[in-house]
Amino acid sequence: MDFLATICIQALHLLFSGEPDTMAAIRATLRSSFAALAAAFMLGAPCGFFLGYAHFPGKRMLRLLVETSLSIPTVVIGLVVYGLLTRRGPLGEWGLLFTVPGMSLGLTLLAFPLVVAHVASGVAALDQRLRPTLWTLGASPWRACWTTLHEARHAVFCALATAFGRVVSEVGIAMMVGGNIKGVTRTMTTAIALETNKGEFAQGFALGLVLLGIALATNLALSLVRRRMGGAE
Repeated sequence: MDFLATICIQALHLLFSGEPDTMAAIRATLRSSFAALAAAFMLGAPCGFFLGYAHFPGKRMLRLLVETSLSIPTVVIGLVVYGLLTRRGPLGEWGLLFTVPGMSLGLTLLAFPLVVAHVASGVAALDQRLRPTLWTLGASPWRACWTTLHEARHAVFCALATAFGRVVSEVGIAMMVGGNIKGVTRTMTTAIALETNKGEFAQGFALGLVLLGIALATNLALSLVRRRMGGAE
């Protein structure tokens, strides 16, 4: 117990004193995570809406592929992105390997199917009478789509929260694509793994507290949004 108490005190000191390495890991994590979340949402939300709303040949197979992609090991995604960004790869000239934007690209590929799957499921689960009712009321195609998406807003926010929680806690992609460069691409998760292996438990514990705080804040924000939307209804 004395050991854990000492580690906890040291971890809080690192956080409140603004220790440079700890703050750098937090900044790298948040920068890459928010960039990946924005890109995944802008690309994935329209795709998910179309997948859940439209009817076309091969829809079931496409949904199966999207749902299957949710279980792809993250190290495989990291390997693919590494191959794309390495100097001999097709995107090597961009110089994104071992950079925060490069990590964001890998995290975007991780979050994209999550957003697509959640939004598609939310739209598909709506009352099937919604669409003909909107058409009967004279709604334009764009108005009908917007109203449908509004009705599925809980699934949209759930997709955002799930995707953010996944990318902010990712290790494999951050390690392979980012390179775990101190002060540049070292994220909270890679720093925790590294510092714990070195016996530096205080910094790892401090970053773990930050991750727990982010998870708690994300869930509280999602619950607040759901309550307000429920009250508005």
